[in-house]
Amino acid sequence: MDLTHLDENKRPKMVDVTEKDITKRVARASGKITMSQEAYDLIISNSTKKGPVLQTAVIAAIMGAKQTSSLIPMCHPLMLTSVKTNITNLPRLPGFLLEVTAKLDGKTGVEMEALTGVSIGLLTIYDMVKAIDKSMVLSDIRLESKSGGKSGEFKR
Repeated sequence: MDLTHLDENKRPKMVDVTEKDITKRVARASGKITMSQEAYDLIISNSTKKGPVLQTAVIAAIMGAKQTSSLIPMCHPLMLTSVKTNITNLPRLPGFLLEVTAKLDGKTGVEMEALTGVSIGLLTIYDMVKAIDKSMVLSDIRLESKSGGKSGEFKR
C-alpha cells in the first residue's frame, strides 16, 4: 500500500487535490477530560481564577480547528464554513465530553480540523485548571462521523 503523503522517492509531500470534486464535507469528533471533584465543581460554578473555563474551551476549539493546517504539516489550509461545539457535563467521572463538528464545501475532508478542535479545547480546560488538578486525563479523542468525498460516509 502506498502512502499518499510520500512521493515516488519516499519524500514527504502534500496530497494534490487539484482534480478532486468539490463536495459538502462534515466531520464530528469527540474527546473527554476527567478530573478531581474539586476541579469539576470549580468549573461548573465558574469559580476558577482564570475565568470561564468552558466558554474559553469552546473558543479554543474553534480556533484550533481553524489553525489545523498550521499545526499538522500535511493538512491543507481550508476555508471552513462552520465549526460547532458541544460540551456535556459528566458528573459521574467527573469531567466533560467535548464534541466538535467542522463543515465545508471543498476538495478535502475536515476530519483533522474536528479532531484538532477537540484536542485544543480539552487542552485549554487542562491549562485553565492545572493549578487545582495536575492529574487530569484527556482520553477517547476520536472521529465520530464524516461524510463527503470519495471515501463516503463513516459513523462510529
